[in-house]
Amino acid sequence: MKYLCLVYCEESMLDALPDSDCLTYDERIRQSGHCLASEALQPVHTATTVRVRNGKVNITDGPFAETKEQLAGFYLIEAQHLDEAIQLAAQIPPAQVGSIEVRPIRPIREMAQQSN
Repeated sequence: MKYLCLVYCEESMLDALPDSDCLTYDERIRQSGHCLASEALQPVHTATTVRVRNGKVNITDGPFAETKEQLAGFYLIEAQHLDEAIQLAAQIPPAQVGSIEVRPIRPIREMAQQSN
């Protein structure tokens, strides 16, 4: 089953973690076959939020909501079950100073194909 691990952290706290720790974990989880994709994100001030209402596009600088912790990156992983996904997420270095949201991927493409 696929899970998305969203890395949230206060940007100032993220600076306390050496990039080398994150790169070491990234290499390890990729070599184990659990990691399907992963990326770190640019700082939150570079974000742009796009909304479409009544056919009109509205663009706002910054993230969707003001929060203490910002989305800093993600890992798309393959795990047998939620417990394994949680174990993998707990090893992501920013979990030490922020939080990791683990969410199962909804297999929308497979579901649509099965209904045809």
